[in-house]
Amino acid sequence: MRVGCARAEAAEWVMQHASLEADFRGAYFSGSTIALPDDAELSPASDIDVVIVTAAAKPPLKLGKFIYRGTLVEVTYLSWNELVSAEEVLTSYHLAGSFRVNTIISDPTGHLRKLQAEVSRQFAELSWVRRRCENVRHKIETGLRAIDTSAPLHDLVTSWLFPTGVTTHLILVAALRNPTVRLRYLAARDVLMEYGHADFYLELLQLLGCSHLTPQRVEHHLDELARTFDAAAAAAKTPFFFSTDITAAARPIAIDGSRDLIRTGHHREAVFWIVATFARCHKILAADAPPDLQRALAPAFDAVIADLGITSTSDFIRRAEVALQFLPRLWETAETILLANPDIVAK
Repeated sequence: MRVGCARAEAAEWVMQHASLEADFRGAYFSGSTIALPDDAELSPASDIDVVIVTAAAKPPLKLGKFIYRGTLVEVTYLSWNELVSAEEVLTSYHLAGSFRVNTIISDPTGHLRKLQAEVSRQFAELSWVRRRCENVRHKIETGLRAIDTSAPLHDLVTSWLFPTGVTTHLILVAALRNPTVRLRYLAARDVLMEYGHADFYLELLQLLGCSHLTPQRVEHHLDELARTFDAAAAAAKTPFFFSTDITAAARPIAIDGSRDLIRTGHHREAVFWIVATFARCHKILAADAPPDLQRALAPAFDAVIADLGITSTSDFIRRAEVALQFLPRLWETAETILLANPDIVAK
C-alpha cells in the first residue's frame, strides 16, 4: 500500500469516528512516516501514527493499534493543554517534529494550523534545537535515576532499557531527524556515520550491551520472543498503554520487522525492540497468564537479558550509572553534530 492511501484511510477514520467525540479538538499525523512522500510504499512493519487532540485535561488511555480498511493505524490522545503555545511545542522533542511540516488532519478551531506555522518557522533555529536536546538529556537522567530495584523483572528491564535507548534520540534530535521508537538505533547509526562518528556508534551499542551479539544469537532470541508474543497476545485481558502492540495485528511490526532487520545485516539494531517487547509480553503474562505458563516462558526472557550483561538486580543500577557517566561524551557528540548541521539556523 502507498503511504498516501494509508494516510487517507487513517484520516477517514478520524473524521468518521474520533471527530464525533465531544472533546475532539483536532488530529494530526505523527511518527516515522510523516517524512515519506505519498507515493512511497508503506512497509508491512510500519503503521500510520495519528494523534487525537482532546479537551480533556487527562487524555483517555492510548487507543493503540488497529486495522482500518486494510491500514494499520496507531492512535494516541494528547491533551489540548500540551499544545497551548509554540514555545512549549518547540521545546518538546517528542512534539516538535510533527509540526515541522503540515501533518494536520483536522483542525476545527484553527489553532493547530497557527501552531504548525509558528513551529515550522522556528524549528531549525539553534536555540530551539539545543533546548530540545536538553529535553532529551533530562529524560535520560530522570529515567536512569528513577530505577526501582524492588519492581518485577519485566518492569525493571523497561525502566533501564528505555532511558538507555533514549541516548539515540539525543543524536537524532541534534541532526533534526525523527526520534523514532523501534528503529532508533538504526537511525542513530545512519546519522553518526554521516557526520563521521562511526566509532561512537559502537559505544551506544556497548551501553545497551549488544555490540558482541551475532546475527544467529539475535535471531534465536527473536524466535523465543515470537513464542512469548503469541502466548501473551492470547492471554491478554488487562489493559496496558501498550496492549495493542502485543496483538496479531501488530505482530508484523514486532516480529517480522525485527526479522527483516536481522536479515538485512542490522541484527544489533533489532535488539532494543526485541527486549522491549519481551518485557511488555511478560508484564501481560504476569497479569493474565497462569503461573505454569509464566514459568515456562521465563528462561527465554532471562537469557536475552543475560546476553546484555545483566544477571542480577544490582546490574541495573550499575549499568544506569555507566550510562549517566557517559552522558557528557554523548552531549559533546550531539553538540558537534548540531554545530555541523547545515540545516540548523544560528539565530
